[in-house]
Amino acid sequence: MPESTLTKSDFPSLIRKVRDQGLLDRRPGYYSWLIGSDFLLYAAVWVAVAFTGDSWWQLALALPVAVSTTRVYFIGHDAGHGQIAGTRRGNRLLGLLIGNLSIGLSYGWWTDKHNRHHANPNHVDKDPDVGVGILVWTQAQAAERRGGFVGWFTRSQGWLFLPLLLLEGINLKVTSIRWALGELRNKDKERRGRARVEAVLLAVHFAVYLGLLFTVMSPGLAILFVFVHQALLGVHLGCAFAPNHKGMPTPDPDERWDHLRKQVLTARNVRGGVLTDWFLGGLNYQIEHHLFPSMPRPHLRRSQTVIRRHCELAGLPYAEEGLVESYTQALRHLHAVGAPLR
Repeated sequence: MPESTLTKSDFPSLIRKVRDQGLLDRRPGYYSWLIGSDFLLYAAVWVAVAFTGDSWWQLALALPVAVSTTRVYFIGHDAGHGQIAGTRRGNRLLGLLIGNLSIGLSYGWWTDKHNRHHANPNHVDKDPDVGVGILVWTQAQAAERRGGFVGWFTRSQGWLFLPLLLLEGINLKVTSIRWALGELRNKDKERRGRARVEAVLLAVHFAVYLGLLFTVMSPGLAILFVFVHQALLGVHLGCAFAPNHKGMPTPDPDERWDHLRKQVLTARNVRGGVLTDWFLGGLNYQIEHHLFPSMPRPHLRRSQTVIRRHCELAGLPYAEEGLVESYTQALRHLHAVGAPLR
């Protein structure tokens, strides 16, 4: 098809361009280096915690521990999208070892939720990330929360978003445990079997995590370290995920967008260099990632040129902002959602 006749639904021609450039090919060498270096950092900061002794200085180590933990989260994210191993079984094994065992996050729960988000981003009836919860994402959702504490909270949610991220690390742990326990009661034998594996790995993680802290610290300091670590982790994760879709178009329930339109219009890239790539784990290339979830992380930047050009030819806007502006737009959107209640 000549480029001049591109339509908004012409996704197959983009796939051909991306595949012809080798951008969907596996990168085992890169991921071997990435997993090795990130887990070396992860192990090093925990060794530092263990050898510092029972001292309030250990709280200062909660920051590098949170940063290194987030690095492991990013690897788990890539495994969940099939970017690392060549088989679904291999990526699932990596996801269980990285998610459940290493960081205490249920791989099964997360992949189910995240895949539903990718299938229908920003769709209020189908995307779990914009469903009604502590926060709401549309003025229609906000209109149902008038009065009392809930109404006040919704009116103020733009200001409360960042403080709420302090609780996200603990929320992910609690949700993972609840999901695993719920799946253990599932009538499907195969699902119960998978849940048992996840539950055992989660139990091992928490036993080692809490066992280490309560061994090298006094009980009060250990409890405080857990909260500081999880709070900083929540903020880092929130800063990585928040700019991606908040404030971008939300399709109406009866609208039927084609794949290209659905993934491009609802996503926002974050402009930056190597440091931004490292801090956001490649999620700053949200448009590229949503169009090709299995694309290895190092290829996301390389694919920008062809994908941006394809969007131009198809008449689709390609949203990209600086880091500060992307946060500003996301927070403004949350504040605007609560405007009718003010």
